[in-house]
Amino acid sequence: MSRPQVMGIVNVTPDSFSDGGRLATVEAAVAHGLTLVDHGADILDIGGESTRPGAGPVNAAEEMARVLPVIAGLRGRWAGPISIDTMKPEVARAAVGAGATLWNDVTALGEPESLETAAELGCDVVLMHMQGEPRTMQADPRYADVVTEVIDWLTARAATAMAAGVARERIRLDPGIGFGKTAAHNLALTAGLERLVATGFPVLYGASRKRMIQTIDASATEAGDRLGGSLALALEAARRGAAVIRVHDVRETVQALKVQAAVMAGLPGRTD
Repeated sequence: MSRPQVMGIVNVTPDSFSDGGRLATVEAAVAHGLTLVDHGADILDIGGESTRPGAGPVNAAEEMARVLPVIAGLRGRWAGPISIDTMKPEVARAAVGAGATLWNDVTALGEPESLETAAELGCDVVLMHMQGEPRTMQADPRYADVVTEVIDWLTARAATAMAAGVARERIRLDPGIGFGKTAAHNLALTAGLERLVATGFPVLYGASRKRMIQTIDASATEAGDRLGGSLALALEAARRGAAVIRVHDVRETVQALKVQAAVMAGLPGRTD
């Protein structure tokens, strides 16, 4: 069992649920990204607009002012994959121009001109499932069969993206843990992740520090209290075939995944 890639989160926002405002300068954000690389991150994900439940929108100019200098600063000192976490095609275009190689989109290229922009850029893309939009997505999410509905929706979006000119090998799918889902929905999606993996698209899984952990451990009231739960979910996602795990706590996650892979490789009768 080889371990998934680890995507380290670099939020340059004042209001993200876990670390909003902590990286208030370009220098701090670049330094944090490089620290995550030292800790074992394979990909860095740069975000300039919070998508936490209830978050308000940020205009494109402000978002670009936040993320572009960070991407350029990281690209000048690191050759690895850099992801731009944005809903806006104009921000994605500018970010790729600054050195980003992956577009991580919570709307699954659902905004006007996003499909055409992704095809033109030729970058890797992450298509994520979200019921509703950030300001209202947690109001009353409902599904008859959350796993089937999310998989059907994501594969339909992938087909739409390919029809627009995005190459299949550029597409990753993300079930959108916490985006218009209850804790029960999130757990069902985690338990059913193998079904999404079976579509043949690489799967990105992100549950780091999310509130679902507090529903299981009521004492985890703060995002920083949820490391144990985050690691448990990361290991389960890896066991079920996720290709990328998106996390805040890179060093701990990389260590946990390495140990898991070593244990699996050492099991009697295994040759992989």
